[in-house]
Amino acid sequence: MSRANFIEGMRGGFPVAVASAPFGALFGALAVDHGMSLAELTFMSATVYAGASQLVGLELFGHDVQAWLIVASILAVNFRHVLYSAAIAPYIKHFTAVQKFFTFFLLVDPQFAETVKRGEAGKEVSFAWYFGFGIVIYIPWICVSLLGGLLGSLIGDPKSIGLDILLPAYFLGIVLDFRHRDNFLPVAVVSAIASIIAYRYVGSPWHVSLGAAAGIVLAALLPPPPHEQELESDLHEV
Repeated sequence: MSRANFIEGMRGGFPVAVASAPFGALFGALAVDHGMSLAELTFMSATVYAGASQLVGLELFGHDVQAWLIVASILAVNFRHVLYSAAIAPYIKHFTAVQKFFTFFLLVDPQFAETVKRGEAGKEVSFAWYFGFGIVIYIPWICVSLLGGLLGSLIGDPKSIGLDILLPAYFLGIVLDFRHRDNFLPVAVVSAIASIIAYRYVGSPWHVSLGAAAGIVLAALLPPPPHEQELESDLHEV
């Protein structure tokens, strides 16, 4: 791997690691509060590696809920990753099978956004860059989860000191980075409205996937932008 690309990736992922740290600590504190041992919560962070899904699973584990419902709930939260993997496929087709295994394991929301932005900018998406970006988020997430479990009683309610706003604000920034793309506004608005309605009448975590599905359907129905229409016309002529 290129050392320069790896370091560049680590630099890009560092702000994400900082932004997600409070939520890793919160998960650790809640996990201990729900009766999980330090080893169990660390193992969950290392293997599941998905903040929202870990919190959803944590809530369901503490109740008399059937295993299939836990799996379905976590799938509802993480279904967007199926779309993420399809979207970045053109930029990682040169990766080996082993590299793709680590690629998809480390595929979280900011990793997806930065990969697409880098690819669309015409920059090379090398495995060194991708792995550097991902690993600098992954390892601190595990460590901070463990720290949260050890010092959970000292964290208290993250809302009282405003920590709960950090990650949503970062995700909002990720979404707004794509605001110059064609059809961004109608797709974003429909997704948001559908998610709010689903949250009100269906509940969490299903509103995440239902909101995304509404945006996808609208994007598929809207006419392609002019430059794509011209490209399709040129292909037909060829």
